[in-house]
Amino acid sequence: MNPPSQPITDRRGQIIDLIKVRSFLVSAILRSLDTDKTPIDQRRQVAEQSLLQIYAKTGLQLSDPVREQLFSEVLDELLGLGPIEPLLNDPDITEVMVNGPRQVYIERAGKVTKTDIVFENNEHVLRIIERIVAPLGRSIDTDHPAVDARLPDGSRVNCVIPPVAIDGPCITIRKFSRDRLSMEELIKHGSLSEGMAEFLHACVVARLNIIISGGTGSGKTTLLNILSSFIPEEERIVTIEDAAELQLQQEHVVRLETKIPNPDGSGGVTIRDLVRNSLRMRPERIVVGECRGGESLDMLQAMNTGHDGSLTTLHANTPRDAISRLETMTLMAGIDLPVRVVREQIASAVDLIVQLSRLRDGSRKVTQITELAGMEGDTVVLTDIFKFEQTGISSDGIVIGDLKPTGIRPMFSSRLEIAGFKLRPEIFGVNVSEMLASNRRPQQRR
Repeated sequence: MNPPSQPITDRRGQIIDLIKVRSFLVSAILRSLDTDKTPIDQRRQVAEQSLLQIYAKTGLQLSDPVREQLFSEVLDELLGLGPIEPLLNDPDITEVMVNGPRQVYIERAGKVTKTDIVFENNEHVLRIIERIVAPLGRSIDTDHPAVDARLPDGSRVNCVIPPVAIDGPCITIRKFSRDRLSMEELIKHGSLSEGMAEFLHACVVARLNIIISGGTGSGKTTLLNILSSFIPEEERIVTIEDAAELQLQQEHVVRLETKIPNPDGSGGVTIRDLVRNSLRMRPERIVVGECRGGESLDMLQAMNTGHDGSLTTLHANTPRDAISRLETMTLMAGIDLPVRVVREQIASAVDLIVQLSRLRDGSRKVTQITELAGMEGDTVVLTDIFKFEQTGISSDGIVIGDLKPTGIRPMFSSRLEIAGFKLRPEIFGVNVSEMLASNRRPQQRR
């Protein structure tokens, strides 16, 4: 909550402009911190002491609630991200979007809503952006008006400033979840069924190559985290990400992260560089946070040359779209391959596509689990093993539907059995009781 835009009256009846008071306190404390060369780990303690001393000298007599709110906002401005700091501390908020100084939106429980939080002006937003990027050795200016960064807690940040951002500087923060979700919680939330979870567990342990597909904010990284937890403890895992978000609990994990180029364009390390390098690190599993370009070719080649059990995500709205996007990204590697050859590589390398969707009510679900069943002519054959069937929408806007098996067993069932997973027929929608009853019925004489 920002200080009211209208002046208020203190206990003495004096009219106070809280915005000006806040600005004065921030400037005075900043001068004090800069003069004393305060170490970073002592800045909060020194700032709090200075705030009490400077406030006492002003002679203001604000009510306790107003004073506490003012102190909180001054410290947020000095040590945090200003007006949006309380949003980052709210565990129920998953995304914060600043569209210029007067529009701040949040995502909570899958729903995007506008807040009453405002910045003073464009310069205020720019100061917060500088606070985000400066500790990382990054810069943002009119020549480089967009930057990706990461907060100390792991949250992903994208900042864009004029002239690219026409209506003022923009900040988009995808918060890093402190609590690691489990498969049981996804089942509880209705994101997938128990049968689907049991099937996916078996597929990971049996070293199938799996692609998690979905739109922005559909939960791809969350599911990748959960599936990665099923990798046996004794296997060597190499993770490759733009910004490290995966929270693997296994001991033998090597985490690799990209590096942006220096201002002169040198020194950059891409996802593709890291995928290629990982093949020389004796990986038993390669987990790529997201495929976006030419590294897709390297991933496919790795999958086709003995690196089974690889996991990655990509942006697509359906399994068929995921195949098309994988084709396009593979061609971005700059190697002139016929489309049929690329499709054969995909069909040979990838075993399973797990499709995630964000539904109209904000819920996230696994809407398809699809097997790549080879080639038919020039087309990759896709077979749905599980599918979400929407049946309607309730009066309060909740999507109604069922997560169902299609009745088809995957062609790789033997691989699951070799790995020790003899999955119940019911998981795939086969009603054993009905089959047995049907077999016991006496056949009618003709």
